[in-house]
Amino acid sequence: MKFTDRELHENIHKGIEKAGFSHCLPVQIQTFEQALDNNKDVCVQSQTGTGKTAAFLIPVFQLLLTHDSFKKKKALIVAPTRELAIQITKEAELLGSFLDLRVGCFYGGDGFTKQEALLKKGVDIFVGTPGRLLDFSQQGKIDLKQIGILIIDEADRLFDMGFLPDIRRMLRKMPPYNKRRTMLFSATLDSRVKELAWEHMHDPVEIEITPEQVTVESVSQELYHVEQTEKMRLLLGILKKEKPENVLIFTNTKHMAFEVSQRLIRNGFDCQYIMGDLPQKKRLHVIEGIKSGKMKYLVATEVAARGLHIDDLDLVINYDLPAERESYVHRIGRTARAGKSGKAITLACEQYVYGLEAIEAYTDMKIPVVWADETMLEKDMSEGMTFRMPRNGKGLSQEKDSRPQPKRQSSSATGKRPPQKKTRHTSKTSDTRGKAASKISNARGKAASKTSGARGKSASKKRPERAKYSGSPGRQQEKKQSHQQNISRPGRNSSPEERIAYYKEKYGDNFDASLPTVTPTIENQETAPKKTLFKKFIDFLAK
Repeated sequence: MKFTDRELHENIHKGIEKAGFSHCLPVQIQTFEQALDNNKDVCVQSQTGTGKTAAFLIPVFQLLLTHDSFKKKKALIVAPTRELAIQITKEAELLGSFLDLRVGCFYGGDGFTKQEALLKKGVDIFVGTPGRLLDFSQQGKIDLKQIGILIIDEADRLFDMGFLPDIRRMLRKMPPYNKRRTMLFSATLDSRVKELAWEHMHDPVEIEITPEQVTVESVSQELYHVEQTEKMRLLLGILKKEKPENVLIFTNTKHMAFEVSQRLIRNGFDCQYIMGDLPQKKRLHVIEGIKSGKMKYLVATEVAARGLHIDDLDLVINYDLPAERESYVHRIGRTARAGKSGKAITLACEQYVYGLEAIEAYTDMKIPVVWADETMLEKDMSEGMTFRMPRNGKGLSQEKDSRPQPKRQSSSATGKRPPQKKTRHTSKTSDTRGKAASKISNARGKAASKTSGARGKSASKKRPERAKYSGSPGRQQEKKQSHQQNISRPGRNSSPEERIAYYKEKYGDNFDASLPTVTPTIENQETAPKKTLFKKFIDFLAK
């Protein structure tokens, strides 16, 4: 189906032509049918790279321009990351080039001044991250009651990143679900996503674009089994063999992303890394570099790469096999965007190989295994170096040589005191300070003695004489009980008998510590004797 076959506003068609779109993708066909033809809310399961951005932007434009009930309303698009929000805004500006609709992007990590100025000019379509959108809403600068169309993009990631409470707060400020049009997009339609849909959407239609279709049909996959210590050498060999025009390398942690990027730099590759901790200006600089072709090698964590759309990405390398099966599909799908082909290579080491079976079951295919010989292992010029992430957030590496360093002798070992630095007027200054401190101390002492004396006289007249501690039976009993409690309270290494005795003393003789007798069956004869008394006791308390 072509876009020209759809009945859309003529200026929307102009924007689609300018963007270079001709044929509708499956997610677009089904979303248009339900959101426009049937006037339904939609809940869409679709991976990044399937055309979902245009799938919701075009209906937003059409509804705001042609439907009377939405002409005076605003649209709100919520995204999990700044990069994705920026990407959506750019695509909205491209597709809406010939429309009289203003698009504004709002996200944290950037100053309020520029975004506030944008709000003053007037915005028809708000795109942003939950935190910043909620901030402006609470300040009264964004009126959520005016929202007639709501788009929630990558809902599963929004939940994973802890944004669900913010989303719920925004939804409570919007018109009710039957007074707005809502479209939700997610890589998976799990229970969390469906619960949000049931609660805040009006009889939504579920649309599923299966990830298996994207994976199998579009991406050429390879997998190398490799030891952790040889991963960098194999990565260098793969880059030498493949000679990619551009490559996106995924790691499971930000620390590893930093380390891999620094090792590649030491081996002559012009490489950058991206993660959530980077300052916004640096993040945008890195993204622009990889998109423009000025930079060929980028190392990233999966969360940081959300919203990073790279046209014609040549190669994706999973330096670390992801722990979640959905993450694997999401990663490799970045090299096969909008129906194009691509290649993905995965390095499976002993640390992460355990997730391979679940991934292959999820994609319903065996990833072809390629066995690397010695010729594939390139010399690593960074071998022997360690890299730690900087704490200043500037992205500078701290490099250490692995060669042993001579130990410094302490002052106690040499028997000599370290020389003290001499400063001008040291003795004079210290003497002056000492005299001043002495005067202050004496003054405070005199004042304190006067005060205590006055209080003592007053107290002797008004208060009755307290009983001595030794003669107070209540105090003695309290002390005795506290002492006993401290002695009998079990510690970390206490035996089960000591713990049971403690609870009997605490709760009385009626405390029942009896446990049912377990007769081992044929199936549990081996495991039953291993269940200690302490484990049974813990199970008993948990009932």
